[in-house]
Amino acid sequence: MPHTAGRRLDLREYLAVARSILANERTFLAYQRTALGQLAVAATFIHFFDHPVLTTVGWFLVPSSVVTMGLGVLRYRRMRSLIRQLEEQTRRQEQALGQMDQASQTGQANQPNQPNQPNQPSQTR
Repeated sequence: MPHTAGRRLDLREYLAVARSILANERTFLAYQRTALGQLAVAATFIHFFDHPVLTTVGWFLVPSSVVTMGLGVLRYRRMRSLIRQLEEQTRRQEQALGQMDQASQTGQANQPNQPNQPNQPSQTR
């Protein structure tokens, strides 16, 4: 199970993180598969067809496949970073809630902060 800065994730959080990571990896692989397909079509058009239009299309597909590969890598890294940031943010929020719960259990949260006031004589009539 993944750990988030010393804290173990519960099952629901673990499964949510795992789903997000796997979805990100699937998207990355889809980009790479598309780029490889573009490159294969480009090589086929350039090598096996003598028609100038198909050869030109093939040469345009080569840089297109490189751009698609790059976009896949870029998107994967950005999403991975976002997932890590959200994990860290969730961990901080849970720590803050845990501290608030601990303070309320010790009775510190129930005592309002009142400034010290000197004893005033009671008013009698």
